[in-house]
Amino acid sequence: MSSKLLKGTFILTIGMVLSKVLGLLYVIPFEAIVGNKGTQLYSYGYVPYTIFISIATGGIPLAVSKFVAKYNALGEYHVGQKLFRSSMKIMLLSGIVSFLILFLIAPGLGEAMGKGQENFTPDQIATVIRAVSFALIIVPFMSLIRGFFQGNESMGPTSISMVVEQIVRIIVLLGGAFVVMFVMDGNIVTAISVATFAAFVGAVGGLVVLLMHWKKVKPQLKKKGITDQRATSISLKDMYKEIILYSIPFVFVGIAMPLFQFVDTLTFNSAMASIGLKSIAGDAFGILNFNTQKLVIIPMSLATAFAMTIVPSVTKAFIERNTQMFTTQLNQAFQVLLFLTLPAAIGMSLLAKPIYTVFYGYDQLGVEVLQTYAPTAILFAFFSVTAAVLQGINQQKYTVLSLLIGFLAKLALNIPLIRIFETEGAIYATSLGYLVATLINFFVIYYFTGYSYKLVFKRTVLMGIFTLVMGVVVVLLTSGLSMFLNPEHLFPAFITIVIGAGIGALVYFLLAVKSKLAYRLFGDRLLRLKSKIGL
Repeated sequence: MSSKLLKGTFILTIGMVLSKVLGLLYVIPFEAIVGNKGTQLYSYGYVPYTIFISIATGGIPLAVSKFVAKYNALGEYHVGQKLFRSSMKIMLLSGIVSFLILFLIAPGLGEAMGKGQENFTPDQIATVIRAVSFALIIVPFMSLIRGFFQGNESMGPTSISMVVEQIVRIIVLLGGAFVVMFVMDGNIVTAISVATFAAFVGAVGGLVVLLMHWKKVKPQLKKKGITDQRATSISLKDMYKEIILYSIPFVFVGIAMPLFQFVDTLTFNSAMASIGLKSIAGDAFGILNFNTQKLVIIPMSLATAFAMTIVPSVTKAFIERNTQMFTTQLNQAFQVLLFLTLPAAIGMSLLAKPIYTVFYGYDQLGVEVLQTYAPTAILFAFFSVTAAVLQGINQQKYTVLSLLIGFLAKLALNIPLIRIFETEGAIYATSLGYLVATLINFFVIYYFTGYSYKLVFKRTVLMGIFTLVMGVVVVLLTSGLSMFLNPEHLFPAFITIVIGAGIGALVYFLLAVKSKLAYRLFGDRLLRLKSKIGL
């Protein structure tokens, strides 16, 4: 992996992790304001929105990123710029149409999602869905700009805009919900409607950041045009055809998680009711699709960053037929992804009790669900990155195939597994669906490129051993701490997380450094750090 790609990945990773952490931290005051039933209603509104936002953007960030990177590699800078200017109007139209569709079908979705639970009426669910639908007007347009910057290997604007978008959204979300509930003495439906409408206001904030940066870099883009070879003439019709072919698989990747969640939204309550658990179905659904999901997506942030940064780089290597560069980048990408995601996901599972307690208060079901759900982040991560690789080698149609097969597995297994394992059954169905999809992606990459997983497999075993040692240390440490600190209470749970996660991360890092794995992955910077601290 080139230093530029690694730098871009970490820039995006920082932005995404900050964005996800902010999106996690607000949950603590938000649940204190609206309660568990409020988060349940919020989840009902957000799941269909995330599906629609993925469809509305049409995979544009990564598709445009790949398109621009491809023609930049050929020295045809004007092609990407021409597409960008033309696509602005189309994405604005796409956003408006998507908004109108979601707004109009909200009552039908409310009726479907309201079955099997007793907390909210279909009309109340529809009201929340309509409130969040306004964000669809802006987000596709904003996604286009992000994709253009990423195609030019400029990851900073995307990273900064994501953080700003999240900060603005959270301020409006918490402030609005608090005012409705405690100042205006309003009801929970109004509070959640304001909270979901905050997505629109946050999108405005993120868009402003991108437009400011666009104004700043516009002269630099004009300079690139001076060296443009102008050897390629491509019509807008052909551009859109190419973009559509690129974007369709990204649509499926983007809706993968919300699509799996939507299966839970439609089937979870009725499946729980069928085994006599109707009374707790609503609360259990909130824990599954809101509380724990917010925690699990943190380790996934790295995968999303890799997916965004690896597409331009892999595309360039593929176009230039540089097999050595392609192999090196994939080796490095898979290893770095696993190096960071594996211990984070397993560590979260081992520290599930104190982590859940800190964010939501102690709940035995919540702890059990998080313990089961956290390792699934590893599969989420690899599905995203392998799908991005398939896009880079022009085999994106297999991404659609793998996801459809995985989705069918989730759909077929969800109700039977919920009836057997209750709430955790939905997680098992999700894990099996993602596992099937990811294995198909791995095979397709091997089939079309001849890429060997031998080195990645060997390093995976090594990282697995490091994670096992880390896990043993964390379990022993937290067991000892539990004799003095009760992880079912907020402050002792926080101290347990700090000590457990800190010592666990240190053990893992020391093992990686002593084995020389860390600086093989991260290069000279790790060597300099090692010499400074005397390891």
